[in-house]
Amino acid sequence: MSRVLIAGESWVTQSTHIKGVDSFTVSSYVVGADPLRRALESRGHEVVHLPAHLVPAEFPGDAEALGEYDVIVLSDIGANSVQLSPQVFEQATPGQDRIAALRGWVGDGGGLLMVGGYLSFTGFEAKAAYRNTVLHEVLPVELLPEDDRVELPAGAHAQVTGAAHPALGGVEGDWPALLGYNRVRPRDGAEVLATINADPLVAVGTFGSGRSAVFTSDCSPHWAPTPFCEDWDGYARVFGGLIEWLAR
Repeated sequence: MSRVLIAGESWVTQSTHIKGVDSFTVSSYVVGADPLRRALESRGHEVVHLPAHLVPAEFPGDAEALGEYDVIVLSDIGANSVQLSPQVFEQATPGQDRIAALRGWVGDGGGLLMVGGYLSFTGFEAKAAYRNTVLHEVLPVELLPEDDRVELPAGAHAQVTGAAHPALGGVEGDWPALLGYNRVRPRDGAEVLATINADPLVAVGTFGSGRSAVFTSDCSPHWAPTPFCEDWDGYARVFGGLIEWLAR
């Protein structure tokens, strides 16, 4: 059993209803991490979810805090949220360099998984911005300098290129369609285990004594529709395999 921290994968939606001359605003809070959490827990892993709104204040800031986990998962949470604690951003007081700490922790033997989304990799309007951080060199892929999203409204299927690799969890058969992903480029020395539209979908590699992996589509809607993240038994195999490979 591994202890896994999922950071991100939640959001607040606010909408304005306009009815004639009157209007009102409503808000909702959505947790997108549930399919991934359930899948990992079904394989015996302990999962801690740190929602996106708590990441700036509570993301682990040093090797000791990171060491409470075997694998860190960053999913749909931008580099700004990890880097800029309230102490730094609101009080202009030097604090911990949490991305540098995460880089060092992986180099010393930790496991890192980045899952795709609008605020993963380079992201929507390049706002995820991991290419501008030292975490870029930890990933088994190289990131684009511009908005890297590829929307696939008609859906597209993964092409598995490394079925025998343990990080895919022994999944067999065709994968359900996905509706988008972040475009990246494979890094020299990395292993691409699955592609989508000829771009990396699943890639793994090493950094120092540690391991890193990417799943460039999402773990929940909209890019990962219900047939993929809820109905397919291969979902738990793939993500379980990634976590177990990262945690050795």
